[in-house]
Amino acid sequence: MIIADTDVLIDALRGREPVAGRMAEALRAGSVATTVISAFELLSGARSAREQQRVAALIGPMAVLGLDEPAAGVAADLRRHLERSGSAIGMADYLIAGICLARQADLWTRNRAHFERVPNLRLVH
Repeated sequence: MIIADTDVLIDALRGREPVAGRMAEALRAGSVATTVISAFELLSGARSAREQQRVAALIGPMAVLGLDEPAAGVAADLRRHLERSGSAIGMADYLIAGICLARQADLWTRNRAHFERVPNLRLVH
């Protein structure tokens, strides 16, 4: 499974290529999901009813993966590990990484600066 991060979803919403085309293809194939954290970030950032509708249309066909207890545990372990090593990535990114790792999913993101710090997290360009 491939989980789309917020930045990739924003690129798709804005029609930025090649992401928009790849996203349309992944949606048709049913091979992309996102997290409740990314859904929250997109929905809370929508500034108008039209933007809210566009966000809903994009994430509607996707599985929106929640933060369950196993993912929360992985995210907590990850946070302790990265903060001890001076490589903090931020609360939302710990949660997204925890969801990906707990589900053994790949993360489709442009935020390599943060997510490359996460051990065993597979990234998609």
